[in-house]
Amino acid sequence: MKKMTVILICGATLALAACGENTATRATTGAATGAVVGGAPGAVVGAALGGTGAVQVE
Repeated sequence: MKKMTVILICGATLALAACGENTATRATTGAATGAVVGGAPGAVVGAALGGTGAVQVE
């Protein structure tokens, strides 16, 4: 099952890697994808650090 998941993720990555007609479109879709994929873990880690008092903003 794990091997199949890895194969599907790699296939989707290769299929969607260069979507877009020009460089601007590819950059925009790449940025949006990065924000969606990285946003949730960033929010969780940020909330964990902010909630513990490890990071203080004055």
